[in-house]
Amino acid sequence: MLSSRGIKKAELPKIPWRYAPPHTYNKESNPAGLISFGMAEHIPMRTEIAKYINNKITFTEDSVGYGSSSTTPNRLPNAVASHLNNILTPLSPIEPETVIVTSGITAIGSMLSFALAEPTDGILISRPVYGRFELDYGVEADVQIVYADTDPEEAFTPAVVDKYEAALKRADDEGTKIRAVLIVNPHNPVGRCYPAETLKEILRFCNKHRLHLISDEVYASCVFDSGDPSAVPFTSVLSISTPDLIDPDLVHLLYGFSKDFAAGGLHLGFLITRNTALRQACKAILRLHNASTASITIGATILEDQDFITQFTQKSRQSLASTYRIATSILTQEGINYVKGGNAGFFIYIDLSSYLPYPDRPAQEREFALAQRFLDAGVFLHPGEEHGKEGGWFRLVFAHEEEVLKEGLWRLIRVLRSV
Repeated sequence: MLSSRGIKKAELPKIPWRYAPPHTYNKESNPAGLISFGMAEHIPMRTEIAKYINNKITFTEDSVGYGSSSTTPNRLPNAVASHLNNILTPLSPIEPETVIVTSGITAIGSMLSFALAEPTDGILISRPVYGRFELDYGVEADVQIVYADTDPEEAFTPAVVDKYEAALKRADDEGTKIRAVLIVNPHNPVGRCYPAETLKEILRFCNKHRLHLISDEVYASCVFDSGDPSAVPFTSVLSISTPDLIDPDLVHLLYGFSKDFAAGGLHLGFLITRNTALRQACKAILRLHNASTASITIGATILEDQDFITQFTQKSRQSLASTYRIATSILTQEGINYVKGGNAGFFIYIDLSSYLPYPDRPAQEREFALAQRFLDAGVFLHPGEEHGKEGGWFRLVFAHEEEVLKEGLWRLIRVLRSV
């Protein structure tokens, strides 16, 4: 017998298309394997980070003991603070004591929902957005994601706060208490950076309503030259969040190793907050979300090696710029619409609404049908995962080896030409 909570959670894997199938393609050993455009990983850079770990990491007794027994407990928070001060240029330097080390940003979502909200309360976010926030913030704490009805363009304009206001009122009318606003900057899935003026309006909105602002900046160094003149440079909220805009205790920043360092398997995430009470609450439940001491050793060593970070980041940006241009060039040649202005992250948000089959059926069913045709052709795009305002939009991850990217796009195009 399960508890009522257990019964509810046991139903989650049964949701259609909730979980992505694995990438199995290999040109030599499995050329008929599946090419996944669904997993947000920078695959070409994993070799670089693995090589560094194999050559540069020295494990000590501390690396295999409990974290509480470490003789250098502040090593990683010190390194994180130094690194983020370099790449985010905060108005006030990030201090090591404001850094909480966890087993990943997914863990931080669970911790924040537990510490900031009651069950059935809400976190406000614009559309489209990374689809797994519903799990990160809801699967343990039962906190809802409440969507503001924005399209991919207006989510980046100062007028987005009008949509936030409408969503806030709607939630209140429905009895849902909104506790925080969550943004992803650089954005997932649109691949854009938020303009500074838009961020300032969001800060003012949060301060006005006493809402926490959670800024997920895990793609902070994955900003590249896309060749698009409309692309906006990256601005961290910590570089503009003055006390006259927002109470500093309401601002919480998320960062980790999964994107900038292509090392999601290390499970290293960092919560940066000046809110003392929130830090104490998170530390109380951190035993459930601690990073491994082996990962802490690896993370600290990497962040202390500025020469490696500079070289790795430069190569990562060059790789992203190259594959982004390849993908957008092919999409343009095929007449496939996508959101312009991208210059960050691993993805392009593409509009396949005109290719959806069965026009007399509901939008979600039509998306599932197109996704199945892709899957049958050996390429995967996740249907409906980003909760777009309109149906038919998909997140395409382009951060692959060039040969894999081209083969996957060709498989996708063959399906679209046959529709």
